[in-house]
Amino acid sequence: MMMGSIEADIQEACTVPEEEDVIDDFETSHPFEQQSYDKQEVYLSKVQKRIRDYKIEMRNEPREGKKLLVLDIDYTLFDHCSAAEQASELMRPFLHEFLTSAYQDYDIVIWSATGMRWIEEKMRLLGVSTNDNYKIIFYLDSSAMISIYTENRGVVDVKPLGVIWGKFEQYSAKNTIMFDDIRHNFLMNPKSGLRIRPFRQAHLNRQTDRELLKLAVYLKNIAENCDDFTKLNHRKWEHYKP
Repeated sequence: MMMGSIEADIQEACTVPEEEDVIDDFETSHPFEQQSYDKQEVYLSKVQKRIRDYKIEMRNEPREGKKLLVLDIDYTLFDHCSAAEQASELMRPFLHEFLTSAYQDYDIVIWSATGMRWIEEKMRLLGVSTNDNYKIIFYLDSSAMISIYTENRGVVDVKPLGVIWGKFEQYSAKNTIMFDDIRHNFLMNPKSGLRIRPFRQAHLNRQTDRELLKLAVYLKNIAENCDDFTKLNHRKWEHYKP
């Protein structure tokens, strides 16, 4: 609807790998996650290259004393593969309320495994880029990601938060959390990622999906009660007690 893609391209983009769709990995871990990819020099050098070469276009300035929230788009904030007449029909329920609440304690970054022009268009259509109740400090696209090799899945692209930390010294693993519906995106930062339940089939689920409301409470609680996010187990976020 938004991109004018032909149906074959849409079908390919919306094909979910069977393992990602079937395995409930909220409580279990994949074997490749036991490896310390974030300690391997070959991948750290890729991160350093992104820090050096990737150009970030600032949309708003970071605020002193704020923590950092990094958000995926597709299936996290938006059902990008269902059909609709308006983008708002595919928006995850309570998106703006969630972002408004998070903005009180966090600077917000959008990081999607797509091109920058699609990110900008989605944020415009969802009303994120023009909302007065919160501000996004910048977007990151697929060019900021790196590829790593895993024995189970071969080469996968991941989102190394070190790219942000290397450019902004006020952010680190201690005050950063990232939401994504695909867990392997956290392989370079396993303690900083929270796998959100994918938001699919928007027309069937938008009346009952309350994920963002619950996560807003979690973000508020850890911002007020935890000085070091690396001590948290984000897989158990629903059971967190301040």
